Amino acid sequence: MFQLATLLIAVIVGSCSLGNENREGNFAEYNFIVANDLGRNGYYEQRAIADQMGQYSEKMDIEFVAAVGDIHHFNGVASVSDPLWMTNFELIYSHPGLMIDWFSQLGNHEYRGNTRACIDYSAVSRRWIMPDRYYTRVVEVDDSTTLRLVFVDTTPIIEKYRKDSLDYPDAVKQNWIRQLQFVDSILREANETWTIVLGHHPVHAYTTKSEGERKDIRERLDPFLRRHKVDFYFSGHIHNFQHIQAAGSSVDYVVNSSASRSRPVEAIEGTVYCSDKAGFTVCSVSHTAFSINFVDSKGKVIYTYTKEK
Repeated sequence: MFQLATLLIAVIVGSCSLGNENREGNFAEYNFIVANDLGRNGYYEQRAIADQMGQYSEKMDIEFVAAVGDIHHFNGVASVSDPLWMTNFELIYSHPGLMIDWFSQLGNHEYRGNTRACIDYSAVSRRWIMPDRYYTRVVEVDDSTTLRLVFVDTTPIIEKYRKDSLDYPDAVKQNWIRQLQFVDSILREANETWTIVLGHHPVHAYTTKSEGERKDIRERLDPFLRRHKVDFYFSGHIHNFQHIQAAGSSVDYVVNSSASRSRPVEAIEGTVYCSDKAGFTVCSVSHTAFSINFVDSKGKVIYTYTKEK
């Protein structure tokens, strides 16, 4: 049965610490990384963060990376042979510890280019895994523990992008209702120990971006997250760290920061923690606990939270 989550650090709900804590983190034997908003050809903090991701992977035996969209700023890629695959991805994330599976998905910047090339690149790169625009994966944590991941293609769910066929030509072509029927069918039958959903756009977040983005996600996707009692919803897009617990929902909403360039942040209703640091998240999973660890560009764990069952 779902139990109340346990906070491992003292945080006043509604406050917004700006990442001065140096925590040791809460890690298990099974760990994976969530990263997003990556591709800036190594500039800003991308190279430093990529190096920290590699170091964490090496010392903690990271199982995979969940790449939650906007791997390619600013206009996506033109083809599977676009040089951006090298300068944004392959040559930046070259640490031996990152030669693992990257479960990838589209963000709004991929929709400014050739979205099909992002799927087809799975046949080019051994580590790049994107079988479709939305898909699900189940991984075995140990003999008694499983983790289901559901990757959602959020850009076509948002009317802002569907109406802009000049900058996002593929968005309006996608059937978002069919996608949500898929999500509902997967979550309805899911019986894994832990279930997480990952999409580029957040359900709840502080941001100066259009409110319509979150409104569409709240109205169209969030009811399924709540109904099926998903454990976590991971997103990116906002370029800062946010952990939000919304009234009436058992879902923990995690906005993962940019792995290259961050933006300012403030607390909103439901904010448990937020930080304007760039970085990535290390998730640690056991049969009874799922921990998130926010890591900044210097490799410091600035926030840790554990949900228990």
